[in-house]
Amino acid sequence: GRPSIVVMPEQTTVYGLAFDVAVDRLLAARVGLGGRVLDRREAVRSRAGVDLEDVVGVLAAFGRELVAGAGPGASCVGVGASYCGLIRRADGTVRYGPHLGWVDQAFGPELAAGLGLGLPVEVGNEAHLGAVAEHVRGAGRDVDNLIYLHGDVGVGGGIIVGGKLLDGDTGYGCELGHMLINPFDGRPCLCGSRGCLEAEVGEEALLGYAGRSGDLIGRDGIREVVALAGAGDVRARDALDRVGDWLGVGVVNLINLFNPALVVFGGMLRDVYPGAAPRVRARIDAHVLPVSRERVRLAVTALDGDTTLAGAAELAFAGLLDDPLNVLAERTPPRTR
Repeated sequence: GRPSIVVMPEQTTVYGLAFDVAVDRLLAARVGLGGRVLDRREAVRSRAGVDLEDVVGVLAAFGRELVAGAGPGASCVGVGASYCGLIRRADGTVRYGPHLGWVDQAFGPELAAGLGLGLPVEVGNEAHLGAVAEHVRGAGRDVDNLIYLHGDVGVGGGIIVGGKLLDGDTGYGCELGHMLINPFDGRPCLCGSRGCLEAEVGEEALLGYAGRSGDLIGRDGIREVVALAGAGDVRARDALDRVGDWLGVGVVNLINLFNPALVVFGGMLRDVYPGAAPRVRARIDAHVLPVSRERVRLAVTALDGDTTLAGAAELAFAGLLDDPLNVLAERTPPRTR
């Protein structure tokens, strides 16, 4: 039969907008095909509670600036956003974002209206999108079975099985941070339970164990504890060991369940894992089935602090990759001679 038409738009003339809403920061980027960041914006986000209007205002302004900077003839073919909570895929509603109180917030529709591009905003869970990004662009390229663990105030996860994201019946699957690992004397979790993975290894646990809960928080606080542990501070070292031990329990369960080729640590766990690796490895050696631990590798993200932003970019391009001819026809202005 006749060979298929190959469509190869230029990276700088066809782009997607990617947004990332984390606990402490807001990111926006104009991204070309292949994941290349062409331009970006960043702002600090305060931990002030329900702030949908503020978040949408900042991101929409960033988006309009990025579109204006693209130049004449450039076309936005999709918009993707990452949010640290449970997302209803059908309409981009944040059903539950416990750390900042977002419940049934119409994030996707509100951001789409603020951007005014005539495009929907596809919204995904940050850890799910992080797993996709690591699989396509990061440490998990050419790896079809991997687990991505993302640390922030809490802990999220994404699982790739057979090259596909495992996200459950309605998109709320793989909430790895709420896997029960310490049922007897576990720390309280915002979900209402005790002893969840995120309660035992998240930011509050590490800073609390290190006696730093009244000092720096967020990435700066985590990095300070890790640096102190490396410099020989006994309390910081003990805190990192305790978190590493519980992290190891969680990783053991995941390896035994899914037999991944790779486990990737991102977010604040990217900073924690190198110092906690001996405890994590000790748990794996003691409790993972020998046949499942023979080949499994553990690594930190290869995308630095942009893993979830890169995942949002993949979401932005999903429509184009599914139906390139129609999307390009709709979004690309005709060339003038």
